[in-house]
Amino acid sequence: MKCNRINFGVLLVVTVTPFTGSPVSAEKSCHPSYIGACLPPNGPDVDCAGGSGNGPMYVNGPIKVVGPDPYGLDRDGDGKACEKKRKSVRKQG
Repeated sequence: MKCNRINFGVLLVVTVTPFTGSPVSAEKSCHPSYIGACLPPNGPDVDCAGGSGNGPMYVNGPIKVVGPDPYGLDRDGDGKACEKKRKSVRKQG
């Protein structure tokens, strides 16, 4: 039995850099219009938890809206999404 050796002359160069930062898990991509929750930028529909929306994702508020509101979470346009509704008080008299 004869064995032939082939040398391709491959040189592998590895550069090692010392780690100086904090460990980072997979970076989340959040929609830039919402502050206070990480909503998907191009994901499925998101609705306020406890509201009348049908999901499939739900978020608890309040959340600050600082740009376009593609999920329609800030229904009254005041810049706050998924806020608890205040009960209106009527004066009698």
